[in-house]
Amino acid sequence: MSAPVVIVGTGLAGYNLAREFRKLDGDTPLLLITADDGRSYSKPMLSTGFAKNKDAEGLSMAEPGAMADQLKAEIRTHTRISGIDPGHRQLWIGEEAVPYRDLILAWGAEVIRVPVEGDAPDAIFSVNDLEDYGRFRAAAAGKSRVLLLGAGLIGCEFANDLSLAGYQIDLVAPCEQVMPALLHPAAAGAVQAGLESLGVRFHLGPLLTRLNRVADGLQAHLSDGSVIACDLVLSAVGLRPRIDLAAAAGLAVNRGVMVDRQLRTSHANIYALGDCAEVDGLNLLYVMPLMSCARALAQTLAGTPTAVSYGAMPVTVKTPVCPLVVSPPPLGTQGEWTVQGSGSDIKALCHDASGALLGYALTGAAVQEKLALNKQLPALLA
Repeated sequence: MSAPVVIVGTGLAGYNLAREFRKLDGDTPLLLITADDGRSYSKPMLSTGFAKNKDAEGLSMAEPGAMADQLKAEIRTHTRISGIDPGHRQLWIGEEAVPYRDLILAWGAEVIRVPVEGDAPDAIFSVNDLEDYGRFRAAAAGKSRVLLLGAGLIGCEFANDLSLAGYQIDLVAPCEQVMPALLHPAAAGAVQAGLESLGVRFHLGPLLTRLNRVADGLQAHLSDGSVIACDLVLSAVGLRPRIDLAAAAGLAVNRGVMVDRQLRTSHANIYALGDCAEVDGLNLLYVMPLMSCARALAQTLAGTPTAVSYGAMPVTVKTPVCPLVVSPPPLGTQGEWTVQGSGSDIKALCHDASGALLGYALTGAAVQEKLALNKQLPALLA
């Protein structure tokens, strides 16, 4: 039997690539390997599940057995690869060598963990996959006070979601505004005000330094000396692309596994996409670029080498209390911001010296203008 196409990872990147590949090639052996349980789910739904009263099973769209049938593939769950041998076109699972025709790394990113002193570090949860969500949801059952670490996109989405589900939220982050890497301050102010209207209390500036157990829950000590009572902690301080195994195999890495426009790594027959991949210098942890990569790479694997292209890639943030769509100016560009609107309805636009639109942040009623503005945005990878 010929060596299979092997995909490592069964998140949105791995499963969507497999689906796109099977549309073009129904016969080549296909093997998916995942460290988790292999259920198919949409990761963006993890930060909207509480308000919808969905447990992990409720967010699951298909069991691995059903996915294996659908994809005419073998799926190995709860399996971690231990090494890659590009020279012999094989990977290792412990002592077992697994040959591949082509190897695709779709193993995503890992959560950044913050060091915290005290006797309750086990009460700090993070949600990066469906199993994480299940563990956090079980821990949160019957509790009422959640301390959220991180004011980025995911932290704000969880603040909105958990508030709607009835939890009291204190959000701690060492920054001056929400989503500092993504948002113009005017738009950030609108989102923060919306979340505060739900009862979210913001502690922007300090860090969590110590977490201790007390009789009625937990005591969180911040670097500014303040103390917050809570029942559990959800950390959403960011993700780091998984690159260690790739680097150990001699693949070129930077922030992510470096790939060209055809998603090829520095070794023949090894590709990467999704959160772990740095595509022509861009590591975008969003769904739209991932889907573009899956479609292009499927063509390449099926025999038609295809370069991925990114058009404008606006990001819709799931904060229903203050709807938000943002398209940050491309890296390396320079422009001037103008802000219109007030309250929850902000339109912040960034134009270059010639008047061309580089990016925007729209909140509240202004999000209705996104389609017209998207047509004016530059492509990220033309």
